[in-house]
Amino acid sequence: MHLVLASNSPRRRELLAQAGFSFTVRPAHIPEDPQAGEDPVSYVVRLARAKAQAVFDALDREPGEESSPRADRVVLGADTTVTIDNQILGKPSDAADAARMLALLSGRTHRVVTGVALASASGIEVAAEMTGVRFYTLSEAEIAAYIATGEPMDKAGAYAIQGRAARWIPRITGDYSNVVGLPLALVATMLESARTPGA
Repeated sequence: MHLVLASNSPRRRELLAQAGFSFTVRPAHIPEDPQAGEDPVSYVVRLARAKAQAVFDALDREPGEESSPRADRVVLGADTTVTIDNQILGKPSDAADAARMLALLSGRTHRVVTGVALASASGIEVAAEMTGVRFYTLSEAEIAAYIATGEPMDKAGAYAIQGRAARWIPRITGDYSNVVGLPLALVATMLESARTPGA
């Protein structure tokens, strides 16, 4: 099986490599805006599916080793968001947006949701993983200092659990790797099923 990761996320690359998977990287470029009335799970599953399918189809159109043999190719797409009060908190647009998100998360438990999709010659499989994350109460000064580091700016929900924000998270309920950006146990289960069709 030739696994292709449809993401440019260094965190997803690190997680897959850490878990012992061999893969190549081919980022997908699709619009990531939520649709009107779309709930967080539907949103991430839709994007994961679109990313996996877009890369699978693009490789079909290209000559070379990556696109052959088609029957062995599996493309992994994923999308992660943070949600609280059923709001979708994607990557902040600026510092003020990051401050707004962190203030929403302060002192509360939110959910991190990742949609996962595997596209192959036999079709596409999708699933989602959800993890609860508890935050300590943050002061305005703590939020401002964190934003000044630049760490929140390319992260869903404006924080990285594997970074400086770890000091504010006393507990999680569920899969830690999901909060980083890729639920490894779910991905491993899906890939095992892809290796043994009909099982």
